[in-house]
Amino acid sequence: MSDVPRHKVFISYYHADDQEYKDRLVQALDSKFVDKSVSQGDIHDEGLPLDEIRRRIRDDHIADATVTIVLIGRCTWQRKHVDWEVSASLIDRRNNPRCGLLGLLLPTHPDYRKRSSDRNPRLIPPRLARNIDGDNPFAVIYDWPRNGLSRKILPKIHTAFQRRNRTPWPDDGLHLFRDNRSGDCRRGWQN
Repeated sequence: MSDVPRHKVFISYYHADDQEYKDRLVQALDSKFVDKSVSQGDIHDEGLPLDEIRRRIRDDHIADATVTIVLIGRCTWQRKHVDWEVSASLIDRRNNPRCGLLGLLLPTHPDYRKRSSDRNPRLIPPRLARNIDGDNPFAVIYDWPRNGLSRKILPKIHTAFQRRNRTPWPDDGLHLFRDNRSGDCRRGWQN
């Protein structure tokens, strides 16, 4: 594990439901990575135009990250900020290089501990779901480890970092969420 480089990681998650898991991940990885995430209260978006909020997320946090981890809880797929953060992570610009991307299914997710083939892709944020298909996907989703969080996640972060600049290029072709999606989290997103 000592030969795995220290990466700058942006953690995308639903703050109201999954803060505990974000905190546990940061604590477990401690000095082994640099946390570039948005914390509660970092961006006061009251009255700001959507483009300005997205710019702040992208330029003040994600632009310096090399890997984005999406913590996938029960309702994460509904969150506009998660959608924006995944999109900003996929775009390759001079001032905002593309990030490697991985998802962690949390124990609160209905598909936690299920085989990949048995998971409902509509319970995963749509932009992330579009990038996990095929034999050589851009992104990969793993289950939150029951133990050994640091030991098991650090190599996955490095693998995501290595995938960020190779083909297939990520799919960012969806329209950005304007608002959070509503409805029953268990039903998932629709086309």
